[in-house]
Amino acid sequence: MLASLEKMPLTIFREMKLFIIVWVGQLIASIGSTVSAFALDVWVYEQTGSVTQFALISLANTLPLILLAPVAGLFVDRWDRKWTMIISDLLAILPTVAIAGLLLLGRLEMWQIYLANTLSAVFMAFQMPAFIASITLLVPKQHLGRANGMLSFMNGTARVIAPPLGGVLLGLISLQGIIILHITTVLLSLGFLLLVQFPKSNAAVTSEESSFFKETTYGFTYLLARPGLLGLLIISAYSLFLVGTVQVITTPLVLSFAPVTVLGTIISLFGVAILAGGLLMGIWGGMENYMNVIYTCMLLTGALLMIAGFQASIVVFIAGIFLFFLIRPIIASSTQAIFQSKVEPLVQGRVFSIKGAIEAVGLPLGYITIGPLAEKVFEPLMSSDGLLAGSIGQVIGVGTGRGMGLLLVITGILTISTTCIAYFYPRLRLVEDELPDITHEVTLATPDVSISARPTVGSQN
Repeated sequence: MLASLEKMPLTIFREMKLFIIVWVGQLIASIGSTVSAFALDVWVYEQTGSVTQFALISLANTLPLILLAPVAGLFVDRWDRKWTMIISDLLAILPTVAIAGLLLLGRLEMWQIYLANTLSAVFMAFQMPAFIASITLLVPKQHLGRANGMLSFMNGTARVIAPPLGGVLLGLISLQGIIILHITTVLLSLGFLLLVQFPKSNAAVTSEESSFFKETTYGFTYLLARPGLLGLLIISAYSLFLVGTVQVITTPLVLSFAPVTVLGTIISLFGVAILAGGLLMGIWGGMENYMNVIYTCMLLTGALLMIAGFQASIVVFIAGIFLFFLIRPIIASSTQAIFQSKVEPLVQGRVFSIKGAIEAVGLPLGYITIGPLAEKVFEPLMSSDGLLAGSIGQVIGVGTGRGMGLLLVITGILTISTTCIAYFYPRLRLVEDELPDITHEVTLATPDVSISARPTVGSQN
């Protein structure tokens, strides 16, 4: 038995070899692009001093991903996914090259940054679904949870490394140097992509759709015809809504009982939690029944939100939200593994593009709804002379930050309640049993690494 256990890591590595090569390249590019984005955000804020200008950059980065999802998914399904990733990455760094040139000439303006970010996001709208849809070709079904955990680890690594590394590099090599570093990491990651020969899927999907409109909306109709997957997507989007809720509340809530120096440490600590959650999922790989994992994690998420908001204690808040972010990669990885095992490879581009677009709405929805609710409704209610000061205030306290604490408690209760309700919806609970697994083969025995391949581009977040 001990001998077989010792062989397990080697066996896993061999079975996931293709994916690991691509993943390493994407990790390098993700760190480079995240450091570059952080440095550019700092530059914009220093130049303008405007939070609105700062927020518009995020809008330019996300809006094309949502609007182009149906069209991008259609072309991802029609094109070779490896070359879709390569060409998308090459085109996505061209606006970055233009920013570097304008910066060197001293002619860089705000509108040019918005335009460059928008153009990069347009090309990344094709790259990201192509990458996600490629995983089922590169990874056997039993390792899908592990592969998605590695993706969460990649994102967590970039989040943790980018702020401190970006701050240091801004002082050492300035924004121009960071942009050059970003371009270099993207080119490096393409070298890893070129090393890998993507296996071809044997799956065949027939459909009667012929018009461009029907084909671009096929991702929607596919999910509507499979209510279990649609329900799972709603849970995933809701979990991102909770992330947005926590992020918009964290800064003012922490500052209500701790100095600003503590805030930076706490935010970095939450990045470590995401990193640890992705690492945990990458090593563990999840359970055989992913829905049980998702239900359990959503219940824990609700409980942790309640705990974090219940007391005006920085220790309790940090512990609760740290575990909240630790669990988040497990939910995301398990959700993605179900989609990858149930959606046919030839339509994964369209379905995953729609999935990504709907999930992307969850995060900003948390920002724009919870922020005003906390500031305009709950904080006044929980002030020392507020309407709830004599009732709920006697339990969780009153004053600055307690309205946001109450909002976290209510969000936690709603999360537990909706998870329990969702459990009794059979199409969702039994989605792994009712929907057949896709049939795809990943060839592991033949050589698939070209020694003569030379480095070129990769990915950006």
